[in-house]
Amino acid sequence: MTTIAVTGAAGFCGSHIAATAAARGMDVLCVGRRPGPVGRHVRWDATAAPPDLTGADLVVHCAAAVGDPVPGSRAESAMHSVNVTGTARLLEAAAGRPVVYVSSASVYAPGSRRPLDEGHLVGGQRNAYGRTKAAGEALALAAGAVVVRPRAVYGPGDPHLVPRLLSRVRAGRLPLPGPDVLLSLTAVENLADACLSALGWPPGAYNVADPVPYRRDAAIRAVLRAHRVRARIVHLPLPLARAAAAAAETLAGSRRDADPWLTRYAVDQLARGVVLDVTKARRQGWTARRTLADYDPSATGRDTAPAGTLPGTRDRVS
Repeated sequence: MTTIAVTGAAGFCGSHIAATAAARGMDVLCVGRRPGPVGRHVRWDATAAPPDLTGADLVVHCAAAVGDPVPGSRAESAMHSVNVTGTARLLEAAAGRPVVYVSSASVYAPGSRRPLDEGHLVGGQRNAYGRTKAAGEALALAAGAVVVRPRAVYGPGDPHLVPRLLSRVRAGRLPLPGPDVLLSLTAVENLADACLSALGWPPGAYNVADPVPYRRDAAIRAVLRAHRVRARIVHLPLPLARAAAAAAETLAGSRRDADPWLTRYAVDQLARGVVLDVTKARRQGWTARRTLADYDPSATGRDTAPAGTLPGTRDRVS
């Protein structure tokens, strides 16, 4: 039986990857501070030492610190320790095993070219998360790993994206920055399938996303309906939204290690139409099966549908 080590397996994305791997007949090592949903627990603190990957044939590195910390804060320093130094420790422990590194479309430089393929410039990231994920994936690529770059991962158990969105509903209104845009989203089931499939892909970076992009406002209305939340979308002028975010960041910066209630990065994520080109992954035989129409926030199980043959037979810190 093939044994796969999944770091961050107690987190949102990692738990789906681990459970899907187990459902497809793999022995799973859940590597992190907390046990995952299946398999055996291998305790690991990404800030301390390399993990013990004894017995693992394959590795998916999903553990990461997520968020939008204030520049110069302890949270930003901790994010670097996990996302960059922790990745270096993981790669050291992997010692030649096939590795899939779960990155993010946040590594891409802001730009208007659509859709974005893997040749788009990596740089100019808007926050510490994007910068540290870019640094981590650079280490992974140099080590011969496969890097997957999802955008805006959603699905059952999501502790970040959808909860933040729902928390912005006030008096039946949901303010969104700027006009409607076209953007890519990634169902967590699609990400899990891509990570397991990617264990047999040639080294390099690959975008992964749902089969088609969505109109932002329509997608958000679908999420609101799924959560039975009645709210009317209100478009805020983009300069006003960015000014409010800048003010929130300044206020948070004056309070040591406080988290801003709104950031320019968050505004950018909703206001900028980022569409990912997933042609490169499709050429490896991967096809995203889930769409927003399948989104069920009440689902408790993981994606257990069979997929292609695996070799030998992708805020998330855990």
